[in-house]
Amino acid sequence: MTIRTIASRRVLLADGSVEDTTVTIEGGRIAAVGNACRGEEWDVGDAWVLPGVIDLHGDAFERQMMPRPGVHFPMDLALLDTDAQLVSNGITTAYHGVTYSWEPGLRGRESTVGLKAALEAVKPQLACDTRFHLRHETYNLDAEAEIMGWLDEGSVDLLAFNDHSDIILDRILVKGKSTATYTARTGLSHDAFVDLLHRVAERKAEVPASIDRLAAAAVAKGVALASHDDHTPDMRRRYHSVGCRIAEFPMNTPTAETAVALGDPVICGAPNVVRGGSHLGADGILAAREVREGRCTILVSDYYYPSLVQAPFVLARSGDARFADAWALVSANPAAAAGLDDRGLITEGRRADLAIVQEGGTGPVRVVGTLVNGRAVHRTEIARTI
Repeated sequence: MTIRTIASRRVLLADGSVEDTTVTIEGGRIAAVGNACRGEEWDVGDAWVLPGVIDLHGDAFERQMMPRPGVHFPMDLALLDTDAQLVSNGITTAYHGVTYSWEPGLRGRESTVGLKAALEAVKPQLACDTRFHLRHETYNLDAEAEIMGWLDEGSVDLLAFNDHSDIILDRILVKGKSTATYTARTGLSHDAFVDLLHRVAERKAEVPASIDRLAAAAVAKGVALASHDDHTPDMRRRYHSVGCRIAEFPMNTPTAETAVALGDPVICGAPNVVRGGSHLGADGILAAREVREGRCTILVSDYYYPSLVQAPFVLARSGDARFADAWALVSANPAAAAGLDDRGLITEGRRADLAIVQEGGTGPVRVVGTLVNGRAVHRTEIARTI
């Protein structure tokens, strides 16, 4: 059995302290913290030794599947490419946010079922612990029975309720914006897409009962539940009442405050932190402010994997959070929200999921090593010399 000891002058421990110490790994677990070397030693000097990053919501893999509108690549190839991106950015557990929509094409049934099968098939080849986060468009009523089956068989790791139909209707029919984004990913003409949108919206009255049934099934199976883009406090209370205890991207301060009052973890996007604002412009919230004022407890990669390892350092440098608290946003907190009690902290008995991060100056940090379940899955040439 391989035993490895990592020595560093900056190890982030479970109590939030930073120590000059060692972490010993045996059988994929952290066997000891602070004892003398018990095997091969890797001295990383001043590089940080941190709990591996846990990403509860990332969908950037869609760009590997369809890098340009209408240009498709095999799903297994896309997932392998994504895996390399994940571990090179210190992400050791990743929930791929797969949107199952009433739209055909990239987010339709054929693509969702195919991606789910491809993920299950390629998992043995993946370095990152990769999981299935089903983002269910609530107006996709015809998919309910199928999703029930997936929940029953245990193949859904996290279920999120989304509704983008109202937003799309507003953009196209009220504001008169182009349908180009939707026609590109669905393969439909403008008129065909608008016609489909109307037919979907007509079934609005059926949606609440479908949500209730799916939520009850997920709770019964112990599957973590989230709601996406809650617009109002009442919407957050409604989802909380059916077992959705994770608030993904609440759209405004009152809604986020309601989630906090209910004791629900609140997710914001790491790209928002790194960019200094939302991709929605003035309509979006500022994630750094939400962290600083206690309304954000988890960060996710959303659409850009490299942002997740960078965001805690950005928050700490700007004074929006202590570094230990900032790193918890991408490690201990998402682990707790998803029910992953075997990872997220550097302490004896936890999985040896670790990120070795080199920080220099005020620029981007660099992940020089990543361990998943004790196995080194990413190690740069720089890391070999420090």
